[in-house]
Formats: sequence, structure tokens, C-alpha cells
Amino acid sequence: MKKLLTGLFLMFCLAMTATAQQQNPVSWTAGAVKAADGLYKVTITATVTAPWHIYSQSTPDGGPVPTSFSFNKNPLVSVTGKTAEKGDLKTTHDKNFGVDVKYYGGKVQFIQTVKVKAGVKTNLTGAVNFMVCNDTECLPPSSWEFSVKLN
Repeated sequence: MKKLLTGLFLMFCLAMTATAQQQNPVSWTAGAVKAADGLYKVTITATVTAPWHIYSQSTPDGGPVPTSFSFNKNPLVSVTGKTAEKGDLKTTHDKNFGVDVKYYGGKVQFIQTVKVKAGVKTNLTGAVNFMVCNDTECLPPSSWEFSVKLN
């Protein structure tokens, strides 16, 4: 009887540990394509597992954490313009936040144009800060660091 109770207790603890682990419904990739001499299109792609979704950079104040990018300083690289978004953008009124939110499910690409000083090879490094939710819960905001070769 004692072995049975010990076994059940251990199985219960294992089950609790498995459900307590942080979910990770977003996978990220990053790469760059040369657009012209010294000009690159850096694409950072999020693949979001259903039923989760990730928020647009233009999600309004009072809503969930919008996706944002920070680029580390590099004297050989200059970031030009805003980071563009490419994906199936949806807008809906979220009763939990009380605002209209903009989000992506599935796959979304964030595209940033950068200029590199002529004739050099370097990396663009930085981080993306994001938040994912489904219809019943949100995970705490997370960050993903990236490094993309520009050569």
C-alpha cells in the first residue's frame, strides 16, 4: 500500500511539473537578403502555433504588449524606416483589454531595411519583445535575441 501511495504521489508531482512548464507557442527565425549595394532586407519571422496569436506593432495603448524591435548599435549599420509587417492581419475588439487589437496567427514576417557601410561584413543584432494570447489566456511578454549576417 505504501509503494502504491508513493507511486501515485510521484506521478501526481510529475504531472504538475509538466503542466507548470512555460508554454512556447512561438518559434523565430531571422535572415537577410541583399537588395542593392550596401542595402539589406532583414526578415524576422514568427511562426505561431494555433490557437495562439501574436500582436502587431501598432496595437493600441491599453491593450496587450505590442511586438517591438530593438537593434543594437553598430557603427557599420544604419536602420532605415519602420519595421514592416507581412502576414494575415486581423483586427477585433478584445473585451478583456477593452480596445481593438491587431494580431497575427500562423506566420508573420517583420521586415527591416538596413544600410551597411560599403565593402564591410558585419552582423545586425537585437531583440524582439512580444506577447502571445489565445482566447482564454495570455503568456507573459517574452524576448528573443537575434543576430543576422550582413555580407
